[in-house]
Amino acid sequence: MTDRRTQLAENLAQVEERIASACATVGRKREEVTLIVVTKTYPASDVRILHELGVRHVAENRDQDAAPKAAACADLSLTWHFVGQLQTNKVRSVASYADVVQSVDRVKLVTALSAAAVRGERELGCLVQVALDADSGERGERGGVAPDAIEELAAAVDAAPGLRLDGLMTVAPLAGPYAGRQRAAFDRLMEIASRLRSGRPAANMVSAGMSADLEDAVAAGATHVRVGTAVLGVRPRLG
Repeated sequence: MTDRRTQLAENLAQVEERIASACATVGRKREEVTLIVVTKTYPASDVRILHELGVRHVAENRDQDAAPKAAACADLSLTWHFVGQLQTNKVRSVASYADVVQSVDRVKLVTALSAAAVRGERELGCLVQVALDADSGERGERGGVAPDAIEELAAAVDAAPGLRLDGLMTVAPLAGPYAGRQRAAFDRLMEIASRLRSGRPAANMVSAGMSADLEDAVAAGATHVRVGTAVLGVRPRLG
Protein backbone atom coordinates (compact mmCIF):
# COMPACT_ATOMS: atom_id res chain seq x y z
CA MET A 1 0.00 0.00 0.00
CA THR A 2 2.92 2.31 0.76
CA ASP A 3 4.28 1.76 -2.75
CA ARG A 4 0.85 2.47 -4.24
CA ARG A 5 0.54 5.64 -2.17
CA THR A 6 3.94 6.80 -3.38
CA GLN A 7 3.03 6.05 -6.98
CA LEU A 8 -0.27 7.92 -6.76
CA ALA A 9 1.35 10.86 -4.97
CA GLU A 10 4.00 11.17 -7.68
CA ASN A 11 1.46 10.89 -10.50
CA LEU A 12 -0.87 13.36 -8.84
CA ALA A 13 1.97 15.85 -8.38
CA GLN A 14 2.84 15.58 -12.08
CA VAL A 15 -0.76 16.19 -13.11
CA GLU A 16 -1.02 19.13 -10.72
CA GLU A 17 2.11 20.61 -12.29
CA ARG A 18 0.64 20.16 -15.78
CA ILE A 19 -2.55 21.94 -14.76
CA ALA A 20 -0.67 24.75 -13.01
CA SER A 21 1.62 25.22 -16.01
CA ALA A 22 -1.31 25.24 -18.43
CA CYS A 23 -3.07 27.84 -16.29
CA ALA A 24 0.04 30.01 -16.09
CA THR A 25 0.51 29.87 -19.85
CA VAL A 26 -2.88 31.46 -20.49
CA GLY A 27 -2.98 33.70 -17.42
CA ARG A 28 -5.51 31.71 -15.42
CA LYS A 29 -5.34 31.06 -11.68
CA ARG A 30 -4.78 27.44 -10.69
CA GLU A 31 -7.88 27.48 -8.49
CA GLU A 32 -10.04 28.16 -11.56
CA VAL A 33 -9.61 24.53 -12.63
CA THR A 34 -10.92 21.58 -10.62
CA LEU A 35 -9.26 18.21 -11.06
CA ILE A 36 -11.64 15.26 -11.19
CA VAL A 37 -9.82 11.96 -10.88
CA VAL A 38 -11.55 9.26 -12.92
CA THR A 39 -11.33 6.19 -10.71
CA LYS A 40 -13.20 3.78 -12.99
CA THR A 41 -11.84 0.21 -12.84
CA TYR A 42 -9.71 1.07 -9.79
CA PRO A 43 -10.47 -0.13 -6.26
CA ALA A 44 -11.90 1.78 -3.31
CA SER A 45 -8.47 1.56 -1.66
CA ASP A 46 -7.11 3.88 -4.38
CA VAL A 47 -9.95 6.32 -3.77
CA ARG A 48 -9.08 6.38 -0.08
CA ILE A 49 -5.42 7.07 -0.85
CA LEU A 50 -6.38 9.85 -3.26
CA HIS A 51 -8.54 11.41 -0.57
CA GLU A 52 -5.57 11.34 1.81
CA LEU A 53 -3.58 13.11 -0.90
CA GLY A 54 -6.14 15.90 -1.15
CA VAL A 55 -8.38 14.79 -4.02
CA ARG A 56 -12.01 15.76 -3.44
CA HIS A 57 -13.63 15.06 -6.83
CA VAL A 58 -13.79 11.56 -8.32
CA ALA A 59 -15.62 10.19 -11.35
CA GLU A 60 -17.06 6.83 -12.40
CA ASN A 61 -18.65 5.61 -15.62
CA ARG A 62 -20.22 2.25 -14.70
CA ASP A 63 -22.81 1.96 -11.97
CA GLN A 64 -21.98 -1.67 -11.18
CA ASP A 65 -18.43 -0.58 -10.23
CA ALA A 66 -19.32 2.80 -8.80
CA ALA A 67 -22.14 1.91 -6.41
CA PRO A 68 -20.15 -0.45 -4.14
CA LYS A 69 -17.11 1.82 -4.34
CA ALA A 70 -19.10 4.87 -3.28
CA ALA A 71 -20.61 2.87 -0.42
CA ALA A 72 -17.15 1.75 0.71
CA CYS A 73 -16.00 5.39 0.73
CA ALA A 74 -19.16 6.90 2.19
CA ASP A 75 -17.24 8.23 5.20
CA LEU A 76 -15.04 10.43 2.99
CA SER A 77 -15.80 14.01 1.94
CA LEU A 78 -15.93 13.43 -1.80
CA THR A 79 -17.94 14.78 -4.70
CA TRP A 80 -18.89 11.89 -6.98
CA HIS A 81 -19.34 12.55 -10.70
CA PHE A 82 -20.99 10.06 -13.04
CA VAL A 83 -19.48 10.47 -16.51
CA GLY A 84 -20.60 7.41 -18.47
CA GLN A 85 -23.55 6.88 -20.74
CA LEU A 86 -26.44 6.22 -18.38
CA GLN A 87 -29.33 3.87 -19.00
CA THR A 88 -32.59 4.70 -17.26
CA ASN A 89 -32.65 1.37 -15.40
CA LYS A 90 -29.47 2.45 -13.57
CA VAL A 91 -30.70 5.93 -12.68
CA ARG A 92 -32.11 5.13 -9.25
CA SER A 93 -28.82 3.61 -8.14
CA VAL A 94 -26.67 6.39 -9.62
CA ALA A 95 -28.87 9.07 -8.05
CA SER A 96 -28.22 7.55 -4.62
CA TYR A 97 -24.49 8.40 -4.62
CA ALA A 98 -23.64 10.73 -7.52
CA ASP A 99 -23.51 14.44 -6.80
CA VAL A 100 -23.17 15.41 -10.46
CA VAL A 101 -24.27 13.52 -13.58
CA GLN A 102 -22.12 14.79 -16.45
CA SER A 103 -23.68 12.71 -19.22
CA VAL A 104 -27.22 14.07 -19.55
CA ASP A 105 -28.09 13.60 -23.20
CA ARG A 106 -31.85 13.08 -23.55
CA VAL A 107 -35.11 14.27 -22.04
CA LYS A 108 -36.09 10.74 -20.97
CA LEU A 109 -32.97 10.63 -18.79
CA VAL A 110 -33.81 14.01 -17.27
CA THR A 111 -37.26 12.71 -16.32
CA ALA A 112 -35.80 9.57 -14.73
CA LEU A 113 -33.11 11.48 -12.83
CA SER A 114 -35.69 13.93 -11.51
CA ALA A 115 -37.91 11.15 -10.21
CA ALA A 116 -34.96 9.43 -8.52
CA ALA A 117 -33.68 12.66 -6.98
CA VAL A 118 -37.08 13.53 -5.57
CA ARG A 119 -37.53 10.00 -4.25
CA GLY A 120 -34.14 10.14 -2.56
CA GLU A 121 -34.65 13.71 -1.32
CA ARG A 122 -31.46 14.80 -3.07
CA GLU A 123 -30.45 17.50 -5.51
CA LEU A 124 -28.39 16.31 -8.47
CA GLY A 125 -26.17 18.56 -10.51
CA CYS A 126 -26.51 17.94 -14.25
CA LEU A 127 -24.24 18.67 -17.18
CA VAL A 128 -25.56 18.45 -20.70
CA GLN A 129 -23.13 16.33 -22.69
CA VAL A 130 -22.34 17.92 -26.03
CA ALA A 131 -21.49 15.71 -29.01
CA LEU A 132 -19.36 17.83 -31.29
CA ASP A 133 -19.23 14.98 -33.80
CA ALA A 134 -23.00 14.66 -34.03
CA ASP A 135 -25.03 15.53 -37.06
CA SER A 136 -27.80 18.00 -36.35
CA GLY A 137 -30.12 16.60 -33.69
CA GLU A 138 -28.32 13.27 -33.34
CA ARG A 139 -26.11 11.74 -30.66
CA GLY A 140 -22.48 10.92 -31.25
CA GLU A 141 -21.00 7.49 -30.61
CA ARG A 142 -19.81 8.55 -27.16
CA GLY A 143 -23.20 9.94 -26.22
CA GLY A 144 -24.22 13.55 -26.03
CA VAL A 145 -26.42 15.81 -28.08
CA ALA A 146 -25.72 18.10 -31.00
CA PRO A 147 -25.36 21.79 -30.12
CA ASP A 148 -28.79 22.64 -31.51
CA ALA A 149 -30.45 20.27 -29.02
CA ILE A 150 -28.84 21.73 -25.91
CA GLU A 151 -31.51 24.33 -25.22
CA GLU A 152 -34.27 21.74 -25.12
CA LEU A 153 -32.36 19.63 -22.61
CA ALA A 154 -31.33 22.63 -20.53
CA ALA A 155 -34.95 23.73 -20.30
CA ALA A 156 -35.97 20.23 -19.27
CA VAL A 157 -33.40 20.23 -16.45
CA ASP A 158 -34.49 23.72 -15.38
CA ALA A 159 -38.07 22.50 -15.03
CA ALA A 160 -37.24 19.19 -13.32
CA PRO A 161 -37.65 18.91 -9.54
CA GLY A 162 -34.51 17.73 -7.77
CA LEU A 163 -32.15 18.67 -10.60
CA ARG A 164 -29.76 21.60 -10.99
CA LEU A 165 -28.26 22.63 -14.33
CA ASP A 166 -24.54 23.08 -13.71
CA GLY A 167 -23.21 23.45 -17.26
CA LEU A 168 -21.78 21.40 -20.13
CA MET A 169 -19.46 18.46 -20.73
CA THR A 170 -17.78 17.07 -23.82
CA VAL A 171 -15.29 14.43 -24.89
CA ALA A 172 -12.90 15.37 -27.69
CA PRO A 173 -14.49 13.71 -30.74
CA LEU A 174 -12.85 10.91 -32.70
CA ALA A 175 -14.73 11.74 -35.90
CA GLY A 176 -16.14 14.75 -37.70
CA PRO A 177 -14.61 18.19 -38.21
CA TYR A 178 -13.00 18.30 -34.75
CA ALA A 179 -11.28 14.89 -34.87
CA GLY A 180 -7.68 15.36 -33.80
CA ARG A 181 -8.31 19.07 -33.12
CA GLN A 182 -8.86 19.07 -29.38
CA ARG A 183 -8.20 22.76 -28.85
CA ALA A 184 -10.66 23.71 -31.57
CA ALA A 185 -13.23 21.33 -30.09
CA PHE A 186 -12.86 22.81 -26.63
CA ASP A 187 -12.98 26.36 -27.99
CA ARG A 188 -16.26 25.44 -29.67
CA LEU A 189 -17.59 24.06 -26.38
CA MET A 190 -16.69 27.32 -24.64
CA GLU A 191 -18.64 29.29 -27.24
CA ILE A 192 -21.68 27.12 -26.57
CA ALA A 193 -21.16 27.43 -22.81
CA SER A 194 -21.02 31.20 -23.06
CA ARG A 195 -24.42 31.25 -24.73
CA LEU A 196 -25.83 28.92 -22.09
CA ARG A 197 -24.54 31.15 -19.28
CA SER A 198 -26.04 34.27 -20.83
CA GLY A 199 -29.47 33.09 -19.72
CA ARG A 200 -28.37 30.81 -16.89
CA PRO A 201 -25.43 32.45 -15.05
CA ALA A 202 -25.20 29.63 -12.50
CA ALA A 203 -24.62 27.01 -15.22
CA ASN A 204 -20.94 27.89 -15.40
CA MET A 205 -19.28 24.48 -15.19
CA VAL A 206 -17.42 23.31 -18.30
CA SER A 207 -16.03 19.78 -18.05
CA ALA A 208 -13.52 18.97 -20.79
CA GLY A 209 -10.11 17.44 -21.21
CA MET A 210 -8.59 14.17 -20.07
CA SER A 211 -5.08 12.81 -19.48
CA ALA A 212 -3.89 13.39 -23.05
CA ASP A 213 -5.44 16.78 -23.73
CA LEU A 214 -5.99 18.57 -20.41
CA GLU A 215 -3.71 21.44 -21.47
CA ASP A 216 -5.93 22.19 -24.47
CA ALA A 217 -8.99 22.17 -22.22
CA VAL A 218 -7.40 24.52 -19.68
CA ALA A 219 -6.28 26.87 -22.47
CA ALA A 220 -9.80 26.97 -23.85
CA GLY A 221 -11.28 27.82 -20.44
CA ALA A 222 -12.55 24.54 -18.98
CA THR A 223 -13.44 24.70 -15.30
CA HIS A 224 -13.05 20.95 -14.71
CA VAL A 225 -10.71 18.35 -16.21
CA ARG A 226 -11.27 14.58 -15.92
CA VAL A 227 -8.01 12.68 -15.50
CA GLY A 228 -7.69 8.94 -15.02
CA THR A 229 -4.63 7.20 -16.46
CA ALA A 230 -2.19 10.04 -15.76
CA VAL A 231 -3.00 9.78 -12.04
CA LEU A 232 -3.82 6.10 -11.55
CA GLY A 233 -1.60 4.52 -14.18
CA VAL A 234 -2.42 1.36 -16.10
CA ARG A 235 -3.60 -1.42 -13.84
CA PRO A 236 -5.56 -4.66 -14.33
CA ARG A 237 -9.25 -3.98 -14.74
CA LEU A 238 -11.66 -4.90 -11.98
CA GLY A 239 -13.81 -7.94 -12.56
